[in-house]
Amino acid sequence: MNSYVRFTLGNGRLFKFALVALLAASSMGGQIFDGDGSDEPGFVPPPPRKETPPPPANMSGGETFVPYPPPPATPASRSEKKNPPKPPTMFTKLTSKYGELDWNARPNDLNNLLKSLKGMADVDYDFEAKSFSEIDEDPDQNPILYRSGHFHWSLNAAERQKLRNYLLRGGTIILNAGMGSKPFYDSAIRVLNEVFPEAPVQRLSADHPIFHAYYSLDRVNYRPGVRSVYRGNDPWIDGVTIDCRTVAIVSRFGMEVGWDPLEDDNILAYEAESAQQLGMNILSYASAMRNWTLENMKKTRFEDSRHVSTAGSMNITQIIYSGEWKTRHTGLSVLLAQYNLQTGVPVKFSTREMKLTDPKLLDSPVIYLTGHETFTLKPEEVNALRNYLNGGGMLFAEACCGRKAFDTSFRALMAQVLPGVSPSMFKQGSPIFKVPNDIGSMKVTPACAKAFNNSPAIAPQILTWSVDGNPVVLYSPIGMAGAWELSPNKYCNSYLEDDAIKLGVNILMYASTR
Repeated sequence: MNSYVRFTLGNGRLFKFALVALLAASSMGGQIFDGDGSDEPGFVPPPPRKETPPPPANMSGGETFVPYPPPPATPASRSEKKNPPKPPTMFTKLTSKYGELDWNARPNDLNNLLKSLKGMADVDYDFEAKSFSEIDEDPDQNPILYRSGHFHWSLNAAERQKLRNYLLRGGTIILNAGMGSKPFYDSAIRVLNEVFPEAPVQRLSADHPIFHAYYSLDRVNYRPGVRSVYRGNDPWIDGVTIDCRTVAIVSRFGMEVGWDPLEDDNILAYEAESAQQLGMNILSYASAMRNWTLENMKKTRFEDSRHVSTAGSMNITQIIYSGEWKTRHTGLSVLLAQYNLQTGVPVKFSTREMKLTDPKLLDSPVIYLTGHETFTLKPEEVNALRNYLNGGGMLFAEACCGRKAFDTSFRALMAQVLPGVSPSMFKQGSPIFKVPNDIGSMKVTPACAKAFNNSPAIAPQILTWSVDGNPVVLYSPIGMAGAWELSPNKYCNSYLEDDAIKLGVNILMYASTR
């Protein structure tokens, strides 16, 4: 029979002499704390902490140690160099109610990673350790949170609201399943889905900038133990993305044992080099997006979706699907306002949000579909979209940030919805590029320019699918929504602001007058 050890949290203390016994019990299927997940499949116990050895005894038992007084202190000369100032605190390591055996099992993980960041990118940051209750909702006080753990992670309702406010104001949280412990990973996903029910946690595809922020990491090396649960070679990182910024990052497999080395091939973790490179990418991305947020947070503001009636006016219905269906939260409103300004067509500055299977969809003259990641629609949704297009509706879609994962999925979707119909590119001089704005070339972000021989401006790229000779789908493989909000991020493959708004207005005019 497996031994069973239960430890109830309270005012008691977990004495060091009991730690080894508790960990041994958990590894045999026992439980350390009530409800901690240590009795669940996939739990990986933290390694026992090594005690600091006492200083060597250089004297026999009969010797007496007589301390000599230290030499007198020498006043520092005014010409002597002063200690350099402490680097800014960018990262906060979150503590755990389960104690250091949970949150600090590899005590030098973040410290070593920040040293690597300084050596490779000449960026010097410090970190501190705090409980979640000590975290300030203002990200300026604690810009990036880091939490590694083996047991369940949980937040109460007030804490979930606090985390939501913190992330929406520009903060970032990095969650790492210690040594691949599944109870921590599962609970992290659950908490984040409760924090952002409208933006579910989604696995990040290989073209996400996190995998290319410093190193190109389409493939990584895992320790042999990972093969018991996963056969792939791509990094397994999940995330919550709001307004084109991944605000919460979750690693399914352990990174910390690559930053603070632990040699054990059986644990569910990355090899040391891959862990270090992935950590560098995550820190680079989080730091860069933090700076971008500070520069752009005054331009637009996240707002929770509200269903507002737009009867009797030109409107767009944004399609809700399983995945990251809403990448920007004010972009369409900005575009509709510009459409009204340039054309005089009355517009209410809110969009409807609806599933494809909603019977009211047929009342919408134009629907809008976007995303970043790989996605699929259910068979009934595919049929509903086909019926909508065959009934005279118009679909306007874009790959937000020009992401390849969405682009690949969208083209596959069109092959299902309109089998046998091939897309064509609108040519220069087409009415879609003439009314109301005469568009010849469009300026693009530096990231996008790389795909076009580093050209700062390109011809507009709009694909169309037609039914009976009538265009029913307008699709931009290059991002636009971030530019409508006047804030495409540094990793975005996008048109620049003014040109994106001009093209968006032309698309709406084309859709409403065809």
